[in-house]
Amino acid sequence: MSVATDHAPEPVMSHLDALLADRTLPDLRARLSELDGWARQDLASIEAELTRLGDSSLVGKSARHLLARGGKRLRPLCVTLAARLGDGVTDAAREVAVAVELVHNATLLHDDVIDLGEVRRGAPAARLLYGNAASIFAGDFLLVEAIRRVQRAAVPGELERMLAVIDTMIEAEALQLLHKGDLATDVATYLHVVEGKTAALFRWALGAGARTAGLGERAQAAIDRYGRHLGVAFQLIDDVLDFAGDAATLGKEPLADLREGKLTYPLLLGLPRDPDLGPAIRAALETPVDQPLPRELSRTVLGSLDRTGALAEARAAAAAHVASAIDALAALPQMAARAALGTIAEATVARER
Repeated sequence: MSVATDHAPEPVMSHLDALLADRTLPDLRARLSELDGWARQDLASIEAELTRLGDSSLVGKSARHLLARGGKRLRPLCVTLAARLGDGVTDAAREVAVAVELVHNATLLHDDVIDLGEVRRGAPAARLLYGNAASIFAGDFLLVEAIRRVQRAAVPGELERMLAVIDTMIEAEALQLLHKGDLATDVATYLHVVEGKTAALFRWALGAGARTAGLGERAQAAIDRYGRHLGVAFQLIDDVLDFAGDAATLGKEPLADLREGKLTYPLLLGLPRDPDLGPAIRAALETPVDQPLPRELSRTVLGSLDRTGALAEARAAAAAHVASAIDALAALPQMAARAALGTIAEATVARER
């Protein structure tokens, strides 16, 4: 499958600065601007590869529709930065970077079918335009293409690691599905899902980039720890934004995760603190997905999470994981790529989408 996309992607690296929305963080913005100039060429070559994927079939259009919406491209950026800690961004690193983004997008295509998602990256979900079957097959196509890319990269053991990560992600998705709408879900179960569904892919992206660049075991261990904490922080902020963000910024409706039956970290914190929150969550879950949540119900949930400090505590937990991620970088030599990874971590916790 190989033709141009229907929509021109947003300028490479524009997403990182946009993550901060209206927050006034001039130092972080300045460092992101510096990173933009430094990494632009690497990401432009990866973007060019992504734009070639897809054809005129329903499956190809479904895949192209999502890829053309851009996204943050954070995972391929992590691959290139990890590679720059060693021998640099080689052809093998580029193949892996494309593969990581394809795996991520495949999960989004599948998730929208499972969760009956209607909006993705500010546009109608691919399943609404091309059908559920086409969206599922498009996700499968992207996974197969990701496997081809890792095979071409020819990094010893990397294909096996990738397959193990996909297996971990499927296990986490199954666990999340098992606990859909379960108000008795505990934090340990939630974290197990996050480690498997989100952090595992960040860890693999960074580790694979490091391995393409010949980094030693000590550096790989540091990168692995960084990736784990970055991934958990990223998901915690996603959880917060489901309640604290707005549709125009997020590219989807607020409380979407709750509507899908996901008991995220802020909810798990707020439930034991407010006896009125449980009934409100149940009412939200019982509202048909094709109907908007009553405003009073939304206000009850949001007010509870704010009043109980659940949102603030979830942001604080994300900040703690970011601090741990940055601490992990101390084992690496001082260089521009290490500083850039620190900047990425800080932007992750400060983002508004």
